[in-house]
Amino acid sequence: MAKSSADIGKLGAGRPKNADIEHWDVEDEQFWQQTGKRIASRNLWISIPSLLMGFAVWLMWGMITTQMQNLGFPFTVSQLFTLTAIAGLSGATLRIPASFMIRIAGGRNTIFLTTALLMLPAAGTGVALMNPETPFWVFQALALLSGIGGGNFACSMSNISTFYPKKQQGYALGMNAGLGNFGVTTMQILIPLVMTIGIFGAIAGSPMELQSSSGTLIGRIEAGTDTWIQNAGFIWLVFLVPLAFLGWFGMNNIRDITPNPGNPAAAFGKILGLYGVGILTSIIGVVALGWLNMWLALPLTIGLTLALLRMMPGQIRTNIQKQFAIFSNKHTWSMTVLYIATFGSFIGFSAALPLSISVIFGNMMEVAADGSITRVANPDGPSALTWAWMGPFVGALIRPLGGWISDKLGGSIVTQAISVIMVVASAAVGYVMMLAYNSTDPNQYFWMFLLLFIVLFAASGIGNGSTFRTIGVIFDQQQKGPVLGWTSAVAAYGAFIAPRVMGEQIKMGTPELAMYGFAIFYAVCLVVNWWFYLRPGAEIKNP
Repeated sequence: MAKSSADIGKLGAGRPKNADIEHWDVEDEQFWQQTGKRIASRNLWISIPSLLMGFAVWLMWGMITTQMQNLGFPFTVSQLFTLTAIAGLSGATLRIPASFMIRIAGGRNTIFLTTALLMLPAAGTGVALMNPETPFWVFQALALLSGIGGGNFACSMSNISTFYPKKQQGYALGMNAGLGNFGVTTMQILIPLVMTIGIFGAIAGSPMELQSSSGTLIGRIEAGTDTWIQNAGFIWLVFLVPLAFLGWFGMNNIRDITPNPGNPAAAFGKILGLYGVGILTSIIGVVALGWLNMWLALPLTIGLTLALLRMMPGQIRTNIQKQFAIFSNKHTWSMTVLYIATFGSFIGFSAALPLSISVIFGNMMEVAADGSITRVANPDGPSALTWAWMGPFVGALIRPLGGWISDKLGGSIVTQAISVIMVVASAAVGYVMMLAYNSTDPNQYFWMFLLLFIVLFAASGIGNGSTFRTIGVIFDQQQKGPVLGWTSAVAAYGAFIAPRVMGEQIKMGTPELAMYGFAIFYAVCLVVNWWFYLRPGAEIKNP
């Protein structure tokens, strides 16, 4: 039923922009054109930079640990990689409780607080990096808190999905996620640059001297150069402070989606309680990885998180149990698999590509006079800090296009096409990695390697838009938010799994096996997508 002009007027003049919205029906064309479109656009364009900051803070440890090693921080390479893994694990785990926040605490309350919380790991990391003697456990705690940025994706996407009609789900979710994903590229470009100058003056402390050469997008930096590594944390406060204000004064709670968020203090308490569960299980997951195989520790972490959420007190438990209905829907599981292939690949390869460049092309085979072969440093190897940003940049840039094309053609058809591309590209890049790893001149294979990875990123970016568009069409207004959050949570473990799998295979001298394994998984996704959404007689045809 269409809203009356009086109902529509309730959202009009005389009310603050951040007031709770009592009536929201974007499937009504009159309501959408007169009022809904304007409000949805405002919320989207505040959400996008907030999500971008979340990605930047979450994934900053890959760049920070590289520079910590160059500056001679007293930690082993294994310890430094542990920091990246902790951030990846907590970011994925925190997405699970974040999936349920919007319907419990409201969109405005959630986006404001989760954005403001990013100031803790940003400022804390800056302070900790001012002193090379800072204990390792402090960095572990800060990496864990950085996972808040990863968790924010689930609540951000859940929130934006409620503001747009089904016909524009691909556009809205593609813009929010695609431009938000630019946080990865922003971080990879900005951190090396801000470390080259004391932009915060005496407030941020003194520089340190590089013990090993480093680099930026624009060139190599030699050992002995002054470096302000602490800026890698402090720089995000420049953006987070105004974004928190924008979120509070410019966004809205929708009461049709969140009937009882409570006053702001109560809503904040719910959000902190949900994230508290995720932080606890993230810690348990990190400990479990020291005892168990990765493929056992990660499901244990997910299962424990869900179990503790079901035990939350009072109204929170009742609300979460209602949202747990998504797990009885088979399409929740089929879309989870497909989103692992798209977003899981994007975020996993974003974390793994710098390591792959450094290890595969930073070394080469040398044949001695007696015919023996040893692996030695490649003096002309490409810098990961110079090239690694390109793949994530393309993947994020093209994601909105994936949503737009899917709105026109259908999400499942687009997903099927990019899955074929990912099968071929993954197998091809594996073959090139094998050639480069075993070559006396790996540089000759670098451009083919980089191009194939950019193809993978582009395909995964388009697939991110197509799978989210499909979710927005399959599920109703009450379920699509939690499903978006849940699928993104599971897929986010790619930030932990891909670097680990690729690192293990590179260490064994068989980097191609990791990529061949991914190619097989993408082939499985082809079958899943066809069976559920494209075959004759499918229950839901080409959504």
